[in-house]
Amino acid sequence: MALPGRAKLTHHLRLARRFLRHNQRFLCDGVSSENKESPGQARVFSGIQPTGVPHLGNYLGALENWVSLQDQYPSVLYSIVDLHSITQPQDPERLRTNIMDMVASLLACGIDPEKAILFQQSQVPEHAELAWILGCLTSMPRLRHLPQWKMKSRQKNEGSVGLYTYPVLQAADILLYRSTHVPVGEDQTQHLELAQDLARIFNNRYGKLFPEPCALLSATQKVKSLRDPSAKMSKSDPQALATIAITDSPDDIALKIRRAVTDFTSEVTYDPKARPGVSNLVTIHAAAAGIGVEEAVARARGSDTRAYKATVSEAVIWRLAPIREEVLRLRAERPHLEAVLAAGRRRARQLAAPTLQEIRRRLGFS
Repeated sequence: MALPGRAKLTHHLRLARRFLRHNQRFLCDGVSSENKESPGQARVFSGIQPTGVPHLGNYLGALENWVSLQDQYPSVLYSIVDLHSITQPQDPERLRTNIMDMVASLLACGIDPEKAILFQQSQVPEHAELAWILGCLTSMPRLRHLPQWKMKSRQKNEGSVGLYTYPVLQAADILLYRSTHVPVGEDQTQHLELAQDLARIFNNRYGKLFPEPCALLSATQKVKSLRDPSAKMSKSDPQALATIAITDSPDDIALKIRRAVTDFTSEVTYDPKARPGVSNLVTIHAAAAGIGVEEAVARARGSDTRAYKATVSEAVIWRLAPIREEVLRLRAERPHLEAVLAAGRRRARQLAAPTLQEIRRRLGFS
């Protein structure tokens, strides 16, 4: 029996939470036992850049986790980090649209502004002030060793000061709310280590204020590009068929998966090193259907990769259909989206302002 839009979305969210509980483990690394907070004191912080509508990899790799975490922790903040976005040139009108699209997408994916504080980073000025303070505690060699600076500055031949120092702003984002847990991918752990280091430096110099935040590492496999399974799925990929947006139509999804790179072996197996393309499809199928990789392979037994692509398409279309419907609905309700951000800004500042006031006092500013 077909479910109506909101009921369908609720059903999908329940399935996603069940899948995450059974197929993921979160690891808390890099924090000594005396710095770990009790469950009642735990606070989660994470941010996402306003690059418009998320893609399938964003949803399966991060946003499903976000939805799960808002039910597991007593205090959760999710920020649309528009200050970070301007490390690359932005068209102002496009940026405004992207911010609203991201708000609509997060709500459609299941972020509940009653459970989590959803806000726009630039609307909370304490982020920028704390970034300056922490920048004065950070050495240039420490920043030069971070991998993103090496990679992005090499791509651009030269990088801006903002690109160089944005890991300090990331640390400020986390520490401003005295966050204890940060969901990150493995490629972001060095940036979280900078936040941990800065928490220790500040605490040693000015007295204990910040907990050292620990990483929540998801066990979910990353979704790869459909055209180049050696790379992550990315909105910046020049190949239009490489990336599935959560608002793609069923026809677009089916076309992209049908054109996905596989290999010359027809059997469906899971071997990311030897068969990255087919394994990527298995990862997508398992996550979209809410099953394990082993079960996905078992269900494909007797099918060749061509038939299996149809199975994967069906699972992805089924999973994304209610989200797409909700994004399109919310896009038409801009006053509601602005109200969500305004409420989030007020709640975020209620937490941020006292922390920064105490920091100013300890530094001797007041």
